[in-house]
Amino acid sequence: QWQLVESGGGLVQSGGSLRLSCTTTGFSLDYYAIGWFRQAPGKELEGVSCISGEGGGGWTDFEDSVKGRFTVSRDNAENTVYLQMNSLKPEDTAVYYCAAEPRAKCNLQRDTTDEYDYWGQGTQVTVSS
Repeated sequence: QWQLVESGGGLVQSGGSLRLSCTTTGFSLDYYAIGWFRQAPGKELEGVSCISGEGGGGWTDFEDSVKGRFTVSRDNAENTVYLQMNSLKPEDTAVYYCAAEPRAKCNLQRDTTDEYDYWGQGTQVTVSS
């Protein structure tokens, strides 16, 4: 079973930045839309951002609370997707997961988690006030 691997989480002060990475050695991510999700203690999993795969025109999508603070990008040569998180807030504290969906263009509102075939193990992000 192929799996994604996230890295880059950690402890940061409010207002700080982190860059999460998502990669795999099992298959090419080129034709997969990649979603970033997070789950805070006692809360449901929520979609944070996604970036389209090959043929998706570079489309990206963001949850309202992170718009203007988070950006998502992909480096196909490195088979890696990045989530750059700036101006972090304590409410961003959560375990962050990346997932791969076999779709060209992603949409956080439309796409359910069941449509994502491969998931990572998660990386903890903690923002102190």
